[in-house]
Amino acid sequence: MSGSFEAIAWEVSDSVGMLSFNRPEHFNGMTNGMIREFYELLTDVANDSSVAVIILTGTGKAFCPGADLKHYSSGQKDEPLRAENFLVPVLLHEMPQVTIAAINGACAGAGFGYAMACDLRYAARGAKLNTAFLDVAVAGDMGVPWTLPRIVGAGRARELSLLPRKIDADEAAGMNLVNAVFEPDQLMNEVRDRATRIAEAAPLARRGMKQHYVEAEGLSYREFINIETERHMRISQSQDTQEAFLAFVEKRRARYVGR
Repeated sequence: MSGSFEAIAWEVSDSVGMLSFNRPEHFNGMTNGMIREFYELLTDVANDSSVAVIILTGTGKAFCPGADLKHYSSGQKDEPLRAENFLVPVLLHEMPQVTIAAINGACAGAGFGYAMACDLRYAARGAKLNTAFLDVAVAGDMGVPWTLPRIVGAGRARELSLLPRKIDADEAAGMNLVNAVFEPDQLMNEVRDRATRIAEAAPLARRGMKQHYVEAEGLSYREFINIETERHMRISQSQDTQEAFLAFVEKRRARYVGR
């Protein structure tokens, strides 16, 4: 999807989409319009098989510190939101594309919720993360009580929400909030390298693997194994799997066609 956006930026190169919070003059603070734009874009991209991976990051110094409190407290006119617009983290979590948060700076509140919904998270050294909701007298949105316990465990998730504080990137890596930390000038190169590697994987297998993880969250072990087995047997008969086997034997790079 291409189009004109006011609060986000979107571009695609070599099957990797770059999706950015794009209000750098406001440190990428979130507005209703930004939430709607995210929802509309991701809804469309979820149906675009030409996009394999999405990198979520922020323009400028910040990732997203959550709601733009100056905007909301100023009385500025803003568009109303629909309940479906709050499904952005669900889209990031469940869409066929692999989603990667490249946390380049302040990441809090709803921005933290978006990051936790992604499949992978990498942070720049110096970035700070914070649930932050209780500090501004709200119980929270964007699904943090669902995602966070699955990432850091139930007890720690409650602590981070009930006693909000700024967590630096290295501490975040120590508690598995992020997968790895890189120097600020290396973050995007490192994330792009990983995104490219994922995008080059066989499309059926890549999408099937993400679907495995999404479905496993709501099924018993036995139920999941049954679904996994059916999908594994089906994908194993694909042209791409046969090509991968042959390429391995012939010691060459596989050429996938998505069938």
